[in-house]
Amino acid sequence: MEETIDILADEQRIFEDAKAVIQAVKSGEKFKFKEYTNLVEQYGKLLDEHRLTTIISDNTTVELYESNVILADKVYIDPLTGIYNRRYLDDNLKRVTNALTRSGGNLSVMMLDIDYFKKYNDTYGHSEGDTCLREVAQAISKTLFRPDDFVVRYGGEEFCVILPFTDDGGARYMADNILNSVRGLNITHEQNEAASHVTISIGLTTVSGEHPMDGEDFIKRADQALYLSKQNGRNRYTYMKYIDKKRRKL
Repeated sequence: MEETIDILADEQRIFEDAKAVIQAVKSGEKFKFKEYTNLVEQYGKLLDEHRLTTIISDNTTVELYESNVILADKVYIDPLTGIYNRRYLDDNLKRVTNALTRSGGNLSVMMLDIDYFKKYNDTYGHSEGDTCLREVAQAISKTLFRPDDFVVRYGGEEFCVILPFTDDGGARYMADNILNSVRGLNITHEQNEAASHVTISIGLTTVSGEHPMDGEDFIKRADQALYLSKQNGRNRYTYMKYIDKKRRKL
């Protein structure tokens, strides 16, 4: 800031000196060519300094912008798995539901859990458990091919998938794809009572835009469906219709 002020002060001084030279000529004095040339040279150097200051300022602005973008990304990214975190869900689910309420579109929500993950950690250690979480998270993420779909690490070994503009048929299709994607990792899990490898259980629900949209209600409903998947043997998905208790409609 001080450097910018100095440049402006120098510019004003050169301007005043040049104006004085011209005024002297108008008053009949002899034109001081050497003095005027010196002022021109000073002004040329000042322009160079000003250009350099502008470049530095522009570069700093760009760097600050990029740093802010990176920082914003870090705020929303789970450091272990590399996918979105719970904060991203909290900050974006309302935006999604508002858009779907206006358009009347469908929203499908999934809750997912790695089967017998505590036993996996106990058997293979927490380092391998972290690796398992990362691989499962990436497998889920790779099945989401539309820009508006996203998965978050909800907590521990639990994930949440948000599928805007997806009806129950589309949600079931995606659930099958996710189940098969995780099975395809073929991660050995000797203590998994559902299979010999790592599997997941899924609960899902769908709501249409004709219902008042409350994202937390949908998550609770999907979580209830997830509980049924676990009760019925795991390594599967369970679909439950969303019930709007306020309107008493399916």
